Amino acid sequence: MDTPSSERTGRLSPVREPDFIEVKGAHEHNLQIDELLVPKRKLVVFTGVSGSGKSSLAFDTLYAEGQRRYIESLSAYARQFLGQLERPKIEHLRGLSPTIAIEQKSASNNPRSTVGTITEIYDYLRVLYARVGTQHCTDCGKPVRSSSPEQIVDALLAEAPGCKLTLFAPLVTHRKGEFKDLFEELRGRGFLRVEVDGEIHRLDDPPKLDKKFKHTIALVVDRITARPEDRRRITESVELALREGKGEVRAEAEGKGATPGPKLQFSESRSCCGKSFPELSPQSFSFNSPLGMCPDCNGLGTRNEAAPDLVVPDPSLSIRDGAIAPWASAMERGEGWTFRIVEALAEACDVGLDIAWNKLSKKKRDTVLFGVQGEQKIAVKWGSENSASQGTWGMKFEGVIPNLMRRFRETDSEAARDYYRKYFREAPCDACGGKRMRPESLAVRVSGVGIADATALTVQQASKHFASLTLTGAQRTIAEGALREIAARLTFLLNVGLDYLTLDRSGPTLSGGEAQRIRLASQLGSELSGVMYVLDEPSIGLHQRDNQRLIRTLQHLRDLGNTVLVVEHDEDTIRAADHVVDFGPGAGHLGGKVVFSGSAKELARCKESLTGAYLSGRKEIAVPPARRPAKGKIKVLGAAEHNLRGIDVTVPLGGLVAVTGVSGAGKSSLVNGILLPALANKLHGSLDRVGTHKGLSGLEKLDKVIAIDQRPIGRTPRSNPGTYTKSFDLIRELFAQLPESRARGWKAGRFSFNVKGGRCEACQGDGVIKVEMHFLSDVYVPCEVCAGKRYNAQTLGVTYKGRTIAEILDSSVDDCLELFENHPPLKRILHTLVDVGLGYMKIGQTATTMSGGEAQRVKLSRELCKVQTGNTLYVLDEPTTGLHFEDIARLLHVLQRLVDAGNTVLVIEHNLDVIKCADWIIDLGPEGGQGGGLVIAEGTPEEVAKVEASHTGRFLAPLLRRK
Repeated sequence: MDTPSSERTGRLSPVREPDFIEVKGAHEHNLQIDELLVPKRKLVVFTGVSGSGKSSLAFDTLYAEGQRRYIESLSAYARQFLGQLERPKIEHLRGLSPTIAIEQKSASNNPRSTVGTITEIYDYLRVLYARVGTQHCTDCGKPVRSSSPEQIVDALLAEAPGCKLTLFAPLVTHRKGEFKDLFEELRGRGFLRVEVDGEIHRLDDPPKLDKKFKHTIALVVDRITARPEDRRRITESVELALREGKGEVRAEAEGKGATPGPKLQFSESRSCCGKSFPELSPQSFSFNSPLGMCPDCNGLGTRNEAAPDLVVPDPSLSIRDGAIAPWASAMERGEGWTFRIVEALAEACDVGLDIAWNKLSKKKRDTVLFGVQGEQKIAVKWGSENSASQGTWGMKFEGVIPNLMRRFRETDSEAARDYYRKYFREAPCDACGGKRMRPESLAVRVSGVGIADATALTVQQASKHFASLTLTGAQRTIAEGALREIAARLTFLLNVGLDYLTLDRSGPTLSGGEAQRIRLASQLGSELSGVMYVLDEPSIGLHQRDNQRLIRTLQHLRDLGNTVLVVEHDEDTIRAADHVVDFGPGAGHLGGKVVFSGSAKELARCKESLTGAYLSGRKEIAVPPARRPAKGKIKVLGAAEHNLRGIDVTVPLGGLVAVTGVSGAGKSSLVNGILLPALANKLHGSLDRVGTHKGLSGLEKLDKVIAIDQRPIGRTPRSNPGTYTKSFDLIRELFAQLPESRARGWKAGRFSFNVKGGRCEACQGDGVIKVEMHFLSDVYVPCEVCAGKRYNAQTLGVTYKGRTIAEILDSSVDDCLELFENHPPLKRILHTLVDVGLGYMKIGQTATTMSGGEAQRVKLSRELCKVQTGNTLYVLDEPTTGLHFEDIARLLHVLQRLVDAGNTVLVIEHNLDVIKCADWIIDLGPEGGQGGGLVIAEGTPEEVAKVEASHTGRFLAPLLRRK
């Protein structure tokens, strides 16, 4: 009998990697999974109604356990900094690969973050421009030439004749270290002084430098007087400085009094128009480095400035009636120091206080806003007219706007800063024009294009630009590596449907879906294999036209040998999956089970699956039998914000209106940038910045505008659906009416976790205690005193139908509805939460753990509770985010209720089920970015479906034919 080769060699045969992730006994959150096999190296979609447990398995179990096992593999020393991750509630998990989560969270809140920096394209651009860029003069625009020692001497004699000059040789520029050896070597060679971080020090007593900080060091070579008769000595000193400074020298003239003298920089290789330009390095193009950033705005590209339209919100008023907002209260009182200054200004400059602001001449308006020019002073009266203590005082009037900016700079009070901020707006920096960098860096060009112009291109334009760069032989060789990396990353961004984004687009302005697809593109660039990727609804914010590109990207990740696990509701993605796991049957405690696991075709045949019912057509969202006629209309004239091309848009009132178009077509610019802030300013007196447009008409039929967005309902763990909808106030009042509470004299405040009395003081009612991790993010651990219940033992002694106040906070909305069915006001609020599909949510779920879609539906429920005036415009930006087909049907029912009450609902949407149910569609396009900004079609869904140029109409037509 043959002996196995493994026995002959004495080695164990390698264990083959399992083909499945084996999950047994998963009970995290609402999960009730006994056993599940998830195939590896496949595109797997987790789907099911909202709150059914998809994310609990994907993120809170599989990803969390993958992270925990990775941290467990590290040394004890490393683990003490990372902390101990809690093991998910799972009995057995086998076959897990290294995990990477690509979530829906915003890319970055850092204003310095851009699409280019997030994707690392900008890092390669910096290298490209530093190595093959041509420096141009910032004055004359010519390419920069080198300077010989003789030319430098001529320039010194011409620029600073007769001045005493100090010559410096730059040695260290912005580098960390102590530099003891450098100081010792220079002293040994006979030099006497060095300049360290702008201060002169003797080398026999050098400064002690902190090695953790960056320093700039220059050698003091000589002190000379710029006279023609000393030309020989000056030439020798310049040559020595050039040798020591490796081709660079700086000359500083002595100043007069407190005024510093001129500083002249020269280089053997780079100077023009009397200016020397520093050697190019990647840091020269970083707006985060002092070597590259604009010194005026520190690389942010913007500055906070007082805005005239915020200072004068209503130009039809006179100054006396409150046209100047910061003066309004003083003018109303008719007394005080501000009032006297205004009267003195009016008298001195002939400014009519009772004339409408827009009727005053431009010169007089500028005098009020920016101050009296020249040396003219105004005579301000003080004291009362009938008393002996009175007189006049001459003062220079600085203007409303300079006054606000000076006070904002000088105040130490945060409350005062908040007051002044009302009149401020971010404006492009005057020095760099919003381009973030210093002039020397902006003047470097590759093939005639500067780095700021290159980053202002969209991804699609940049891809074409770098593919067609004309470089010489040597330049092409040097740039080859950087260009290859840039081209690859741009291709990945194109593949995930982000061709309309510009590379200088700020990170905080990206939507959750855009940020997620950028991270997905970065992962494609890494070309890892054998990894499990977990994605949270990557199709969010993507038009149906671009869906196939995203699906091909996910399939490419899979083809590299990875497991791609996607939590998704999109029909195209579900159908393209190799394997689908459907969760349900309901949400919250009614879900958490695997209803189906198999192929998409088999799912459509599964009778128990809600998802299968919608895929097969057994259930569908019906097209309304008729479209509502308009009750009026709002007109936006000349909309030109961002990429909008001066378009006129009509929004009909009294219906469900959908604004559609491919990603980047200008939908958000129109609705969130122009319409929403303009209405808020007119109807509610807000001071929001309104995007560029010529006018707005038809507002008389509206009395309020409400934006229901996906931002959290609160920023702290104290905010929850109960506190936001005011249902918890009613619950606390109910507890205060219980016999035990009345016997002790307890009011509703006793049952609040925000005030002293009934709450646990160890955690101050949070239920958790924050542990600061210094350079890591803070960790929250359950309070040991109250075990996370938020209240003290005495308060928890009061029960309603056997439940304490803490247990009610931990109950679902469905449970609470059953519990409080005999309390009409409370029942009405809870019923609206159920109506918007949040019956599964705990009444005390913290705001920080809610998804954007859940937060939006909580806000919707609060609006449903209010008494309707019938003249409200509701604005929703992609309300179907995170919603299953069944949840979309519920959402549409709620939106139709709002419209039936006489209101108007305006939605920005890509979901075809919502679009087909709209009364009116405004379709923008035809493409994204610079290729968009036009109205391609407007009308009922049936009318838009007939427009050939409309991408939305093309996908909408088949759905309307089904009805």
